[in-house]
Amino acid sequence: MRFCNLGSGSAGNASLVEASQGITQTRLLIDCGFSERELTRRLARASCAAGDISAIFITHEHGDHAGCALAFAQRHRVPLWTSRGTWRAIGRAGFDPSLLRLVQDGQSLPLGDMELHAFTVPHDANEPLQLHCSDGARKLGVLTDLGTPTARVCQALQQCDALLLECNHDETMLRASSYHASLKKRILGSHGHLSNALAAELLQQCLHSKLQWVAAAHLSERNNHPSLATAALAEVLNLPAEQIPVALQAEGLAWLDIH
Repeated sequence: MRFCNLGSGSAGNASLVEASQGITQTRLLIDCGFSERELTRRLARASCAAGDISAIFITHEHGDHAGCALAFAQRHRVPLWTSRGTWRAIGRAGFDPSLLRLVQDGQSLPLGDMELHAFTVPHDANEPLQLHCSDGARKLGVLTDLGTPTARVCQALQQCDALLLECNHDETMLRASSYHASLKKRILGSHGHLSNALAAELLQQCLHSKLQWVAAAHLSERNNHPSLATAALAEVLNLPAEQIPVALQAEGLAWLDIH
């Protein structure tokens, strides 16, 4: 199994997870927070075409995650999975109902060479869900939008071989920023976004000897810096910060293999 990120941040988010067994291959696209044209360009950068996508999973309705999901799914006849609450927020007349799969917290979802497990998170959206994905031998946790590392979240991410983990902001930078007070309150709130410190706290609760990758994601370009995010995670992992990969807004993150 392997994963990559096509871009991560407030201007757009999308990740790819791939599993293969012999000659078969399954590719899941998690979020589509770009225009169709830009998403296609970023997929090509990852050596992936629209026809290679087995399914799309949308975590929540915010534009930097939902983006072109409906148009892309309909154009390329790709099944779209999301929660009922998210569908109510983004759904529109004209979408082919045969492509829609509604998902709920705790549900296991078979997809080719993978099994997906959806879990709820505290975020200011309508029924947001995040995922861990498994090929039967390896497990990847994807966690990019939440305000608090709840017990439910920590439980869902136990024994992951790899994590794509939100490190949205440095709290000191955010508090000193020019953001309006109401926006700061939202981001810092229990249904906002994870700070570097909270991401490290969550990682500490999920740490185990077989964890191969922890990649930082969803960094604020104004209220964080890759060196601050990687330093927070590196302290928990007891690794040099330079060894922590970061999914950036423009470059995303190249494929990482999970052995």
